[in-house]
Amino acid sequence: MNKPRKRTPGLDQEAIDTAVIEQADSEAAWEPPVRVKRSKPAVLSLPGALAARAAFLAKLHRETGVDKWVERVVRERVELEEFAFTEAKRKLAS
Repeated sequence: MNKPRKRTPGLDQEAIDTAVIEQADSEAAWEPPVRVKRSKPAVLSLPGALAARAAFLAKLHRETGVDKWVERVVRERVELEEFAFTEAKRKLAS
């Protein structure tokens, strides 16, 4: 389990950049690499009417295919939900 990192109040961007550059060659400053396995693509089933609407919007947004448009929309929504969850947790903790 990772230890929570201490925040250093009052550091400006230049001070942060300087600290990062100074620690770049120190092995102790780096965490072990994270290994990620690529999962198989999931199959998603949509009702016909919804798929037709999605296909229309994909064309409207000039996406190469409805699958790419749906992937982009889902990715954006997941990121939005994760951000909202993190903010809610932060507010509850304070």
